[in-house]
Amino acid sequence: MCGRYASSRGDAELVEEFEVEQVVGEQLPPSYNVAPTQPVRAVLQRAPREEPDGSGTPAPRQLRTLRWGLVPAWAKDPSIGSRMINARVETVTEKPAFKRAASRRRLLVPADGYYEWEQREGQKAKVPHFLHAADGGPLAFAGLYELWPDPALPEDDPDRWRWTLTIITTQASDELGRIHERTPVIIPPDMRGDWLDPRLTDLDLVRQVLDAVPEPHLATHEVSTAVNSVRNDTPDLLEPTG
Repeated sequence: MCGRYASSRGDAELVEEFEVEQVVGEQLPPSYNVAPTQPVRAVLQRAPREEPDGSGTPAPRQLRTLRWGLVPAWAKDPSIGSRMINARVETVTEKPAFKRAASRRRLLVPADGYYEWEQREGQKAKVPHFLHAADGGPLAFAGLYELWPDPALPEDDPDRWRWTLTIITTQASDELGRIHERTPVIIPPDMRGDWLDPRLTDLDLVRQVLDAVPEPHLATHEVSTAVNSVRNDTPDLLEPTG
């Protein structure tokens, strides 16, 4: 699973890196220990309401804040989001909880890298690792988003719609698999446009895009167990131990 990551880049850098046309909401502070249920910045393209298939006016690429933990529109209680922080790539286009979002509501989650915990033979405590691009560049996790209408708020309340997301994971291999069996699906720069395109609604074609995503080649190093607590959120969490 992907349960913790780092995101320190500001809006200006994200706008340039992800070719964003619209910035929605206030910039979030850097976080070196992003955890589920927290607000995060993400990139998406949303077709105008009057053109839901995106066939008319090109959908602008947005940078906006969503809460990590998907709450489907049909959910009776938003607490379900804490159990839907990840979606498995193997079933994301088939499971009822995810397939509608996979068809029409895809996004990218920018990250510096993510944490995984390795269980070593003979040790009770798991060892945390930080996985990141070897060149230090940003990663783009594949994700889905939903809008949940809060029944406690009136229809004209601007806060009525809760925006939430989930991060898609896949089977890890090689070095990544040694640390943890799952890893986020990382969309390379040349595939970001395909993944975000709101005109792509056929689930078979969405599956083709996911199947074409190459295996990531990431650098990794052990980090301090201070990352185990979400209360710790400082740049030194990224530093190698030893």
